[in-house]
Amino acid sequence: MDLTKIKNFPREPGVYLMKNRSGRVIYVGKANNLKNRVNSYFRQSGDTRYFTRFLVSKLDDIDFIVTDTEKEALILENNLIKRYKPRYNVRFKDDKTYVSLRLGIKDKYPRLTIVRRPLRDGALYFGPYSSSQSVRKTIRTIHTIFPICTCKERVFRNRERPCFYYQIQRCMAPCINGMVTESEYKRVVDEVILFLQGKNEELLRDLKKEMKKKSDSLRFEEAGRIYNKIKAIEATLEAQKITSYQFTNQDIFGYFREGERLAIQRLYVRDGRLEGGKGDLFSGQILPDEEILSSYINQYYSSEKFIPKEILLPIEITNIDLLSELLSEKKEERIQILCPKRGKKRDMVLLANKNAKIFLEKAKEKIERKDELLRELQKRLSLKNLPRVIEAFDISNISGKSAVGSMVTFRDGVADKDHYRRYSIKWIKGSDDYGMMREVLLRRYKKALKDKGFPDLILIDGGKGQLNVTSSVLKELEIEEPDIISMAKGEDKRDDLYKPNRKNPIRLKGPLLFLLQRIRDEAHRFAITYHKKKRRKETFGSLLDSVPGIGIKKKRSLLSHFGSLKKIKEASLKELINVKGISKRDAETLFQFLHNK
Repeated sequence: MDLTKIKNFPREPGVYLMKNRSGRVIYVGKANNLKNRVNSYFRQSGDTRYFTRFLVSKLDDIDFIVTDTEKEALILENNLIKRYKPRYNVRFKDDKTYVSLRLGIKDKYPRLTIVRRPLRDGALYFGPYSSSQSVRKTIRTIHTIFPICTCKERVFRNRERPCFYYQIQRCMAPCINGMVTESEYKRVVDEVILFLQGKNEELLRDLKKEMKKKSDSLRFEEAGRIYNKIKAIEATLEAQKITSYQFTNQDIFGYFREGERLAIQRLYVRDGRLEGGKGDLFSGQILPDEEILSSYINQYYSSEKFIPKEILLPIEITNIDLLSELLSEKKEERIQILCPKRGKKRDMVLLANKNAKIFLEKAKEKIERKDELLRELQKRLSLKNLPRVIEAFDISNISGKSAVGSMVTFRDGVADKDHYRRYSIKWIKGSDDYGMMREVLLRRYKKALKDKGFPDLILIDGGKGQLNVTSSVLKELEIEEPDIISMAKGEDKRDDLYKPNRKNPIRLKGPLLFLLQRIRDEAHRFAITYHKKKRRKETFGSLLDSVPGIGIKKKRSLLSHFGSLKKIKEASLKELINVKGISKRDAETLFQFLHNK
């Protein structure tokens, strides 16, 4: 590492990128003063923590990007972590399981729908909920109590009589003229809003007043329906666990660490109710707790997630004021990030910590079981490596056309989709599966030679021929690290495993066979998916390339509008004219061309 380069670093806010010998980014950091921060890694009197010394030992180069403010550096740091996936940064993987309820209050007759990404469209959003199961349960409860419609507006145009839900008093039938007025329907919608906002005391008070009014007017049947609604709401509230009588929205984070392995637990409180939680496990982490949690929080809220008014943390983190300001701007209201030391809020943080510890212990049990399975696989196949990282390859083509290759990576028995790779076959023409496999393996492991990133085991979908190709490629590249096996159906349709320099196949059963089959099938699925996509693109392009006046942009517009070549062929001239970017002359030429074929 050439330390003279650091002398030219600016004393301004920005982001620094640490790289190893192969030029790969291994750590992304943020600083208010780039020169001072990076210098601290190398001064004897500077940062002497273990993780600092460890990072410095891996370094070969450092680059930087200057920003105008520290806040911009915080945003850029998050974007670069997502882009480069550095080895020594904590990386939050968004599982996109969060859903919300949308109430379109601008519609004539609003209804509740489930959405994943709230929009600024004037609708009311409630949640998010930790699972689609919980949100559907909430919708079922609401439709049981409040008779709002479930039909889309286009259904209204074709409806001549009320549907089944009206008959069982779960819809007011706004689709039929004269069944309900807009004001009557709006009153029920207002009740739904109060219920979802947690203002149940206000809702129950209004309903009791309405019930008494109906009763005094001798409208006992209507009063009875309101009474049933009150009882249903009270029963629902009794079943819900209240954690706060302030009816606030909170995200509560817990934390538990054992060495380089740690768990972060999230608990969601919505309108004072504990709605659920989710844990994330990280391993190989050498950074201090406060930096890990700060980076995690920044990445977690960078996507289109619901931001509550309060975020409770188990420890003080770096940049807490900056994060609070950033989230407040995004939410357009004041967001508090707190580290409570006592009281009910501290109790909730301790509960999250307890859940994080349990999550880590369960994860350790799973890891130990996987380790045992991998050790057994190593023993049964006589492998020199414990197969923690397995790369599997497959080829997909039809008589050499639209040929593609795939590589999937499994780490500790689990798919690592960040390291999946797709290969469009470039060197081989015609139907030559061996040649295609050779091309894919050469392209993959030439790159691996630069990165020094080899798997423990290479799994090939095929028999002895594909196995021999793999062995010859590794020998040519002088790579000795990975074990190699191939997998193919025997005469009795059972899967046989082949190893280099071994005549007879190996047969496994039970969990060991299931693991390898799962990896092989995933490589096949990934290859087939890419092959189909490429074939569709080639088929679509080859036909439309012959149409005068239809270039790349117009082809994209047509495909985007109709979705497939088949639908383009079925389209009328008027429909073709309505496509953005397609003139009347283009549409007439295309229509004539397609229908004369």
